[in-house]
Amino acid sequence: MVIWDWEFAIKVLPDLFKAMRVTVAATFAGFGLALVIGLILALGRRASFKPLSLLSRGIIEFIRSTPLLIQLFFIFYALPLATGISLSAFQAGALGLGLHYGTYLSEVYRAGIDAIPRGQWEAATALNFSRLHTWTRIILPQAIPPIIPVMGNYLIAMFKETPLLSTITVVEMLQTAKIIGSEWYRYLEPFTIVGALFLLLSYPASVLVRRLELRLNQR
Repeated sequence: MVIWDWEFAIKVLPDLFKAMRVTVAATFAGFGLALVIGLILALGRRASFKPLSLLSRGIIEFIRSTPLLIQLFFIFYALPLATGISLSAFQAGALGLGLHYGTYLSEVYRAGIDAIPRGQWEAATALNFSRLHTWTRIILPQAIPPIIPVMGNYLIAMFKETPLLSTITVVEMLQTAKIIGSEWYRYLEPFTIVGALFLLLSYPASVLVRRLELRLNQR
């Protein structure tokens, strides 16, 4: 029977905290990419140029219909062989997260944009605003605030998906726990601490997102 060893748990904490920084960095890097990719895909899907609209829709459906794990493997292992583009494990992980969640955020953007009253579009046309001005000054400033809570939920979901990055050799929290366990033949403490760290980071974030959603709904 394995008994919890506080001395060992305290000993491995610095390595796990260091790995936590990698996990958090990969999450925010991937989410930053997802925000950009999602907006591009959402605008592409609404484009009046039919081939661009169909291409955007095809990309969204393809990526959403395939597992994130396969996408990570393709970016890290297959992409260098096919194109000669070689990425570090961290870069490949962030790109994979960004592409995968960007397709989901594209639907979130689309919902926010579709919620804008038609009169806003007509007013912009009547005032002879350029397309760029209409999007940047009128549509997006109104469309984005209501969808921020949904985006926050996807950020939390992405954070909880980061253990998949260990499969492409990113030394994040789970991978570090595996290394510690195999080195010391003790898995109870590192895996428990990793689970606790995920809980300590994701639960407060989810509470903040819910409060933000309630506040926005009260306006």
